[in-house]
Amino acid sequence: MKISITTLSENTCGIGDLIGEWGLSILIETDTINVLFDTGKSISATYNANELGIDLSSIDKIVLSHSHADHTGGLREVLQRIRRSEVEVIAHPDVWALRYRIRPYQADQFAGIPFQRQELENFGAVFNLTVKPMKLTDNIITTGEIPMVTDFETIDSGDTRFIKEDTEFRLDEILDDRAIIINTEQGLVVITGCAHRGIINTLYHAQQITGVKIIHTLIGGSHLFTASEHRIRRTIMALKDLNIQRLGLCHCTGLPAITLMAQEFGDKFFFNNAGTRINIPQRTVG
Repeated sequence: MKISITTLSENTCGIGDLIGEWGLSILIETDTINVLFDTGKSISATYNANELGIDLSSIDKIVLSHSHADHTGGLREVLQRIRRSEVEVIAHPDVWALRYRIRPYQADQFAGIPFQRQELENFGAVFNLTVKPMKLTDNIITTGEIPMVTDFETIDSGDTRFIKEDTEFRLDEILDDRAIIINTEQGLVVITGCAHRGIINTLYHAQQITGVKIIHTLIGGSHLFTASEHRIRRTIMALKDLNIQRLGLCHCTGLPAITLMAQEFGDKFFFNNAGTRINIPQRTVG
């Protein structure tokens, strides 16, 4: 059996008449389940799916990596394309937190999911909110909350990201940040949204909850676009120590980090634009 992973939405596009949009949406298709990981910022995921000949009505579950609008803004459009009375949407309880970016000399900017819960439920969304890992199949699992264990990774831009509770603001630790892990014959495939909690923290957590040490492929965002060169190089060193065999970081990773990674990893690195599709062998865990 095979697993196919297609990037529906990303900042850039690599083929045909697809559109690029700041955000991310990745479709995981297997013989038994089709999972959409994030939904992009607005129409890009659904538009590009149509261009790629992908029928979104085949989606069984939606997983949200976190509630920032560039990962959830396409949710209503996706639900309308699925056209079912019930679609499970797996997310963290903080998906409904009132998230804001607060910067000097600028108006406070709402940065959370741009819909009301009732509106999405009217289109069939059934929210399954949990802080724990969730098993989707025998070999696909979500990470749940990711602990901060490295000494060089921080919640980037934490000084401008806040959660509003009543009339007070508190720093946003982005506890809802999560990834999807697929256990394959070659090792783990880890798919991230933004990895706000640290891409290496995410990989270490994937190893811990699966008991599998080999991480073969890493796809998604790593939120290094504002990171120092020191942090980027520490990240590259850690990825090399983990012996990553295939690396497709994109979106919020940023061009400086992506350029360095492309140089450091050579043929192991690929540009994960909208329209990128990879196939991997599947096995059953246990």
